[in-house]
Amino acid sequence: MTALKLAQLPDRVPVKITIMVQPDLKKALDDYARMYARSYGADEQVVELIPYMLDAFLKADATFRKGRKELQEAPSLPMPRRKTHRTRKLSAPTLPEEN
Repeated sequence: MTALKLAQLPDRVPVKITIMVQPDLKKALDDYARMYARSYGADEQVVELIPYMLDAFLKADATFRKGRKELQEAPSLPMPRRKTHRTRKLSAPTLPEEN
């Protein structure tokens, strides 16, 4: 079979992600939406803006772009293990034996 010039299209089904944010961030996002409306004359809900904001943020992060490229070139390399804080199991104190 001959390879087509156009590669297979990527998955385009949106994925819903639910997050919780601090009140200060919610206020900032609302303010951003208001500024967006003022700038472009179009009211957009925060939930409509967030995916584009995240996309712009990731595209602007040079370290992320470099690291992601490395991941795509060698996807089977193991991720470094993070050190986890282990809690020590404390044994119950022993009482002296009574005679």
